[in-house]
Amino acid sequence: MTKIISFDMDGTLVDPAFTDWVWLHGIPSLYAEKAGLSFEEAKAYVVKEYKKVGEGAIEWYDIKYWFRFFQLDQTWKALMEQYADKIRAYQDARHILEHLKERFPLALSSNAGREFIDIEMEVTGMGRFFDYIFSATSDFRVVKKTAHFYQQICEILKTDPGEIVHVGDHYEFDYLVPQSLGIQAFYLDRSGEKNGDSILSDLRDLEKKLFPIADCRSQIAD
Repeated sequence: MTKIISFDMDGTLVDPAFTDWVWLHGIPSLYAEKAGLSFEEAKAYVVKEYKKVGEGAIEWYDIKYWFRFFQLDQTWKALMEQYADKIRAYQDARHILEHLKERFPLALSSNAGREFIDIEMEVTGMGRFFDYIFSATSDFRVVKKTAHFYQQICEILKTDPGEIVHVGDHYEFDYLVPQSLGIQAFYLDRSGEKNGDSILSDLRDLEKKLFPIADCRSQIAD
């Protein structure tokens, strides 16, 4: 029996363009100004330093670390606010959250740092839908949504894996990993290229997957 429904954030509820603007335009622009370089030169240097650290290190995801590393004059908060107009929720996100909130407690389970989660939830107004918010990198200090991450969430929620539904757009960390623990996972493929019982092309399809009997009754009534 489903007790809690969990959602990934970037790529699932919110367009990931905002994070790209911050990491690949905002920080290089600030460094270019500080070092007297062209934007292209600064971006090449910044990206090179990102790669030196690598995705396997917690620092990769820590915007505060990078502001200290590059000794940038502006604050990370000011930079995020500068690009806040790039934050856009997917059209199907609000619909599904409004509908499911009436039936279940909702959790946000993201790899993003708290700094990104906070502003994206504030700008989109979607923070009000969630009873729980978990950041793999900020709360658990892990760089990916591993099995340990999901196990810790189950412990915090005092819920068995089989009582949780999770939805996300990363095939391994939002689908295969939680599924291996017994969580009912759905892979969101917005391209529509994949098909299957556990694959969604639109978040609104989740209702049909979770409540097939009710959906059939509504069609008959129509």
